[in-house]
Amino acid sequence: MMDDILLLEAVERYLAGDMQPEEKAWFEQLRENTPEVDQLVVEHKLFLHQMNNYAGTKALKNALHDSHNRLLERGEINDGKPVSTGGKVIQLFHRYKRVTAIAASIAGLVAITISGMVAYFAPNASRQQLQMLGTEMAKLKKNQQYQNDKLRAVESKIPAEATLTGGGSGFLIDPKGYIITNAHVIGNSNFAAVVNHKGEEYKARIVSIDADKDLAILKIDDADFTSLTTLPYTLQKKSTDLGETVFTLGYPRNEIVYNQGYLSAKTGLSRNGVDADSNTCQIAIDVNRGNSGGPVFNSNGELVGIISTKQLEATGVVFAVKTKTLYQMVERLKDSDTSVAHLKLPYGKSSIRNAQRTQQIQKLEPYVFMVKAYTR
Repeated sequence: MMDDILLLEAVERYLAGDMQPEEKAWFEQLRENTPEVDQLVVEHKLFLHQMNNYAGTKALKNALHDSHNRLLERGEINDGKPVSTGGKVIQLFHRYKRVTAIAASIAGLVAITISGMVAYFAPNASRQQLQMLGTEMAKLKKNQQYQNDKLRAVESKIPAEATLTGGGSGFLIDPKGYIITNAHVIGNSNFAAVVNHKGEEYKARIVSIDADKDLAILKIDDADFTSLTTLPYTLQKKSTDLGETVFTLGYPRNEIVYNQGYLSAKTGLSRNGVDADSNTCQIAIDVNRGNSGGPVFNSNGELVGIISTKQLEATGVVFAVKTKTLYQMVERLKDSDTSVAHLKLPYGKSSIRNAQRTQQIQKLEPYVFMVKAYTR
């Protein structure tokens, strides 16, 4: 019992920033090696956040109560008692309440009429949205149809006999057209296609898949694609701090979607759902199907991870593959395959580190793709 109290006190001092550098380093090492302690820190941080919200709500209620009492004293409102001659608000209400009632009735009639018209002309909208959320392949096929319509006169680059088997997001890790995504996005597919934020589609071949780390490398192999000179983002060299703001871009829809969150744990969970996984980290962020393979950036525009999975029984608990795992995969690949020896991951300083978030997003959009996997 005493040990639990001391541990809780240490967690509170850690979150408050009251630890000395040596003690903080020791405690972070303890978190990394002890999943139970790490989870306690995350839960206690959420608890403190909820308590702060409660305190703010209570303060608001007290302020409203004080305002109510002042209005009572001035006779501007009443609690079922006769209103004083100074009660301007109540007097105006009594004078115009008939007009107000008539206006409210008309507004209600208009609202009902409009609702009926919407229901008549679009009776299946809600059911379609629920179906899209519940069936991943239905969404992918709808995305495919959307892209075909958007490309119109452009001849399809996907063979007619090809079957769409999976999809998600991905992004460039080399200006020459190398893209990283998740292994589960590609699955057992033979080839892929990627679509940028303008709707431009490119053929891509599968270079390497590491199912254990849930990473896959693609290479845009299309005459219409022009290699770039550089990337605006770089791989983060130091580890991300707990509570640090992060954001992601991806394709859960037909258009690119932005979401923001924060690092909630430095390790993720292994596939058994119990043991800590040092190859991944935990992020508190809202993502959906289609975000898999999308990048996770910090405020400086540095890559900190790749969206991989989320915990089904919890809201906003998402796991991302760390950049060090990406680096290790690329190095192993370069040792075994000379054809990718020229692949260079982006290091150095991010060119968008001092930009506003909206400007960062605009710079990043061209480098994030919708990924579609096919078999034939």
